[in-house]
Amino acid sequence: MANYPSVMEDLRPLVQQALENACDFGDGCPQRLGEAMRYALLAPGKRLRPALVLMACEACGGQLEEALPAAVAVEMIHAYSLVHDDLPAMDDDDLRRGRPTVHIQFDEATAILVGDALQAEAFRQLSERVDDPSRAIAAIRVLASAAGACHLVGGQSDDLSAERDQPERDQAAQGATPATSATKFPSSRTVEHLESIHRRKTGALFSASLAMGAILAGADEKSKSVLSDYAADLGLAFQVVDDLLDYTANEQELGKRTGKDADRGKLTYPGLLGIEAARDKAEQLVKSARNHATFFGEAGWRLTSLADFVYERTQ
Repeated sequence: MANYPSVMEDLRPLVQQALENACDFGDGCPQRLGEAMRYALLAPGKRLRPALVLMACEACGGQLEEALPAAVAVEMIHAYSLVHDDLPAMDDDDLRRGRPTVHIQFDEATAILVGDALQAEAFRQLSERVDDPSRAIAAIRVLASAAGACHLVGGQSDDLSAERDQPERDQAAQGATPATSATKFPSSRTVEHLESIHRRKTGALFSASLAMGAILAGADEKSKSVLSDYAADLGLAFQVVDDLLDYTANEQELGKRTGKDADRGKLTYPGLLGIEAARDKAEQLVKSARNHATFFGEAGWRLTSLADFVYERTQ
């Protein structure tokens, strides 16, 4: 089994250079805004989403350079979502990837503008840097859908709603029988509801990354379908493990505060299933993802190894 560094060894420099090149936002960009955008986009990270773009492109027989605009674009969307998620009105985090979050390092208004600008820059990357117009349009369509109200933003909205509803649920549960409480709040504390949130909030960008890599490689419909199934399993496994790490990792390992999800009554897999059952679920999802990756034979070796990494990661 290859480990994650070996899987990424030749991809990371390509991604990093492409991200740095994309940080030339033009002469009209205010200096402070540009600095904050670079701070967010170039922050240390695993670069999973851009890696998925390149891995899908490679598995489908494309050239890695063809997929770099999509790799940059999806990382911009991801960075924007983190900046906004960390805001006091959202998840209220002061630490991200071991560094102060953007609204702490700069200020809240700048953080909002950073997210706004990165989102627009993502689509500029695709519209200007993909040579084939039909593939550019297809990639833009995929990323716009993944980042929109029904997926990434909608998932975050439901996540916040579940957290806001927790005090009401707890209060109602104190004066109600289990049957009454379950009837009054039928969907808010179920695994199905949690999966719905995370298949949109986390899984949508995983799916978009793989789909764009396939599009830019000119893949056939069967390959796209297999990658979609792989993405669904991998994205959910990533989130289950992420929830587990909030319960089991320490702050130094994770690079952000731990235990916060449980303290705030947030919907999580360990909270609903227990830690061991959540681990079992992650393992099952990773096995399924690995099975999908076998469709590509040797060309899909990175996808297989990445699934292992998602399960075994500690940060």
